[in-house]
Amino acid sequence: MHSRPKPFRAPVVLAAPVALLLAAGGPVAAAHPPAPATRPPARTAAGPGTNHATDDPFTAARTSWWRQDRFGMFIHFGAYSNLEGEYTRPDGTVCRNAEWIERECGIPAAEYEKQAATFDPSAFDAEAIVRAAKDAGQRYLVITAKHHDGYAMWPTKQNTWNLRDHSAFDPHRDILAELKKAADAAGIKLGFYYSIWDWHDPDFADPATFPRYKQRMYGQLKELIDNYDPALLWFDGEWDAERPANRWSRRDGADLQAYLHGLNPRLIVNNRVGKREVVDGDFGTPEQEIPAEPVDGQLWESCMTLNDHWGFARYDTHWKSPATVVRNLLDVASRGGNYLLNVGPDKYGRIPQPSVDRLRETGRWLAAHGQGDAVYGAGYTGLVAAPPWGTVSRRGDVLYAAVTSWPAAGTPLHLTARAPFDITSARVAGSSQRVRVARSGDGFDLTPSGAATGPLASVLRLTIEPPAAAPAGDGTGLTARSWANDSFSGPPAAVTVDPTVNKSYRFDGSPDAGIPADHFSTRWTGSVQPRFDEPYTFTTVSDDTVRLWIDDRLVIDSTTPHGPKVDKGTVVLKAGHRHRIRIDYTERTGEAYLKLLWSSPSQAQEIVPRSRLHAD
Repeated sequence: MHSRPKPFRAPVVLAAPVALLLAAGGPVAAAHPPAPATRPPARTAAGPGTNHATDDPFTAARTSWWRQDRFGMFIHFGAYSNLEGEYTRPDGTVCRNAEWIERECGIPAAEYEKQAATFDPSAFDAEAIVRAAKDAGQRYLVITAKHHDGYAMWPTKQNTWNLRDHSAFDPHRDILAELKKAADAAGIKLGFYYSIWDWHDPDFADPATFPRYKQRMYGQLKELIDNYDPALLWFDGEWDAERPANRWSRRDGADLQAYLHGLNPRLIVNNRVGKREVVDGDFGTPEQEIPAEPVDGQLWESCMTLNDHWGFARYDTHWKSPATVVRNLLDVASRGGNYLLNVGPDKYGRIPQPSVDRLRETGRWLAAHGQGDAVYGAGYTGLVAAPPWGTVSRRGDVLYAAVTSWPAAGTPLHLTARAPFDITSARVAGSSQRVRVARSGDGFDLTPSGAATGPLASVLRLTIEPPAAAPAGDGTGLTARSWANDSFSGPPAAVTVDPTVNKSYRFDGSPDAGIPADHFSTRWTGSVQPRFDEPYTFTTVSDDTVRLWIDDRLVIDSTTPHGPKVDKGTVVLKAGHRHRIRIDYTERTGEAYLKLLWSSPSQAQEIVPRSRLHAD
């Protein structure tokens, strides 16, 4: 992965990605001529009238396990692990790196292939790895099936550059099958990392031969899905690069995503399947960082190392403390994200003991006093501001205030409220001590009567009476009028009632079979009926233009043609009242998207649901 990643693109909040800077070095040759590839099955037929958005990842049953589990183990393990982070050059100098060691240290292709032939992870113990994850409280695993060096960690039939055919490892063993069996037995989900960028395949860099590489790539991904039934695919290496040239395009990403969901509609896929845009995959992937706020328009998962490398480096002892891991996990969960924490097994396949120790301490904290309730199934709440003394997450009618800076005796912890609610009871998880609750200024003062329950973080369990909500809605959607032009001119070519505004037409789709994939427009009209008397933030994800009115007030005005983009606007709505809504959307050329989400202090971010939309 990840020595020099593109930075995460948090829509609106963070900057656009920059090109990856690469170390000197050329493409390597294949260890053996690639085996002939079988052409992958054709992608699902699509064209005008197709909408590729099959659900809302924020609420879909397909993504429910991932949103609930919150904490996973990343495993970087491959042929690079055999070097354990060091390469001695012919002149005697030592170059240090891990999973990028071939590139960053300029190892000649033949020499890298020679060392890979000695790779023998005979101590790889799938049950021990799963047990380490289980002890840590991690509920899913993602292992590198193929990294940028192109080396496959399963017995692929697409080439011989793999652990079975090019190593000293027992050819009768399959570590991915072993890991799948152990994970299933432990009730842990298994996912695979797969690099799009391939330094080894001779067909990758040349546009004339890239289709052959793509066939093998599709073939390998089909093997992974058919043979191991992963719950998740985690892509990487999608950025523009040279040596070897990487020209993976947005259309390539769209095609691959459609192909994968054709193989398994339940798959969860990250945004690096495309170009890390808000419209790509099911979730965003901030790397080695935690966004300061919930991410707009997309689920997200922060991936981090336990030390300073993803792959194993024998000299790297700069380990995160258990306190840092726990606090990172709390920060992530309180902002509605997932935390994917990495381990790098050594060349024999063993997780380093310092990693195991830190994972175990994290798991002990999660298991003690029910403190894991602040993480699993919990998420962001807009009811309160993030406090300086810790984090606050919400699950149902309970707030979990995780205190990482315990106050002196008698000193209150102030909690700033963003909407009216009451705290009906408060206690310290794992303790009999009282917590005094008093209204104070813009919120509440919480005063524990005793000491912290431990050195990492202590959790206050606050039962709340949330703001009153309107009854369940009975809407059926909005009226959609679509034109076969991008100027709303003349009579509409199609009139429907759309249950939600959740359109992913990509390159080939449109609102109707009679409307071409480029140069069309849609106007949605009707009313929206909120549950709460609160400020609501409406979020659009669009390509090319969008305008949104609520009660004839222009809330979003994004009329300069653009690529995938997030826009937001906030209005105060009245619970149960039907507020007029109008959305004007145009598609000019290229891709086409329009998604309408909302959130409020009491409402988690989601596609505005059908039950809250009424056609005119």
